[in-house]
Amino acid sequence: MVQEWPVRVERRLSAILAADVVGYSRLMHDNEEVTHTKLAMLLTEAVGPAITEHRGRIVKNTGDGFLAEFPSAVEAVRAAVRFQTRVAELTIGDAEGSRIAFRVGVNIGDVIIEPHDIFGDGVNIAARLETIAEPGGICISFSAYDHVRGKVGVEFADIGEQSLKNIARPVRAFAVVWEEQSPATHGVCAKSDTASAPHLSIVVLPFTNLSGDPEQEYFVDGVTESLTTDLSRICGAFVIARNTAFTFKGKALDVKKLGRELHVRYVLEGSVQRSGNRLRVNVQLVDAETGNHLWAERFDKPIADLFDMQDEIVSRLANALDAELIAAEARRAEHLVHPDTMDLVFQGRSCFNRGLIPDYMIQARHFFEQALALDPENIEAMVGLARVDQNLGASLMTDDRSARLVAAETTIAKVLSLAPKHASAHAIVGAVQIFTKRAAQSIAEFEQALALDHNLARAHALIGLAKLFLGRGEETESHVNEAIRLSPRDTFAAEWLIYVGIAKAQFGADAQAVSWMRRGLDANRNYSIAHFHLGAALARLGELEQARTAVQAGLALDPNFTIHRFRAHAPRDNPISLASRERLIEGMRMAGVPEG
Repeated sequence: MVQEWPVRVERRLSAILAADVVGYSRLMHDNEEVTHTKLAMLLTEAVGPAITEHRGRIVKNTGDGFLAEFPSAVEAVRAAVRFQTRVAELTIGDAEGSRIAFRVGVNIGDVIIEPHDIFGDGVNIAARLETIAEPGGICISFSAYDHVRGKVGVEFADIGEQSLKNIARPVRAFAVVWEEQSPATHGVCAKSDTASAPHLSIVVLPFTNLSGDPEQEYFVDGVTESLTTDLSRICGAFVIARNTAFTFKGKALDVKKLGRELHVRYVLEGSVQRSGNRLRVNVQLVDAETGNHLWAERFDKPIADLFDMQDEIVSRLANALDAELIAAEARRAEHLVHPDTMDLVFQGRSCFNRGLIPDYMIQARHFFEQALALDPENIEAMVGLARVDQNLGASLMTDDRSARLVAAETTIAKVLSLAPKHASAHAIVGAVQIFTKRAAQSIAEFEQALALDHNLARAHALIGLAKLFLGRGEETESHVNEAIRLSPRDTFAAEWLIYVGIAKAQFGADAQAVSWMRRGLDANRNYSIAHFHLGAALARLGELEQARTAVQAGLALDPNFTIHRFRAHAPRDNPISLASRERLIEGMRMAGVPEG
């Protein structure tokens, strides 16, 4: 049998220009012959020559408009500026009610090529941008703006993120500012000057090489480029492209002015210094609106393999910045009278990050539910709600544990139907599976999450937890250590340390278990069930007074926790894990956990 190979689809990266005539149906109704003749003249004398001169091609005509393709965004915008200017000259004497004017949208995208058409999201975005352009105007996406800024002889007004019909995510758009603006265009510009920059918008400035060694420049630039790429993986982040950021290399900058120019909320700057066999990296996060420093960190390490070091430094920075940016966005949102959906999402995330206790979970849930009331399809709000439900069930903070885990799995299934490559969503699926007797299946979900985002440190830690539930607790420590290597100051590092403590207790190493659990609780005491685990381990060591103190600390955080609640839910079926669970329950009883 001859194998049939799939037909190869031709694709290429193109600049797409979409244009149509404003009020074409009305113009044709009023005088179709005059309108048809005038439009043909404008296409022949203004549009066609401009497109040809700038190496474009008209892919198809649509009756009242056309779709064109160019090899570069610069050529596409230059062509649009030229023919819009020429059309204005040719129609200047026409009565306003019969004057033909084009709207134009420009975008860059990876498109599917056919002989007489092009397809893809890039085309759809160009067409939608055209609909929001002013008559006689040009509206371009940020991806196009990033290539043409300063190269096409016109200025642009940032009109912010636009929700475009049938386009899943908002698109940041820019409008050409003509020397003689219409009142409407003046309004757009005024709005853009005062509008707040997008949530989680940041530029990573090229790090400074303080080593005095030009040969280290490639390493310094590599840190900057890799960090730019990795920050782009943060859900909802808007990161200025590397090519734009590197135009500021070596320049003295006013951070607030830079923030206004790039329309970003945050600026990350740093330096790298090599001295002997040590490498020091300093970074600081700056609020671009106020110029205030929000966070600073220093990495000081012995030099090993430079590329391995680069990966580790970038991973640590990306994880730390994720938490810092969420906290900063939540602080901004606290002062808003009318927070938007993402303001509420960031407040929910901030509450969640404070610790795994019922009060914080309830507060986080409230924010995520408010966000979904405003936008029922908001993916990040759904992810937040699912993570709350998963943790309420997993950490035994509720009597309806099974219902919370089912709710989490239902919500996250919807997320993955909309965003199948959402790394955190895959991690939540795996976490639910651990606590519903599917720990073996969960490992594949965590590995999928790491394939999508290699900085997702908690996926490493959760693999360790899954192995604990599979009776392989001796493997837990190595997975947790990898998570901590990638994110040593992670909000949830305390939880990961507890995993190792529970794993040690599984094999009767109670003294080691106590040590790990105390390390975790020293990092964050807001983890209610960890206090009960610590109390059980101390009781087994005969430290009953300390054990009871630990239990009282846990009950202060979760007054409704009982042995009955713990026993009622047995997400383990491995014999080793089940035996250690019975030993844990006996320790809890000795430490004074209420029976319930």
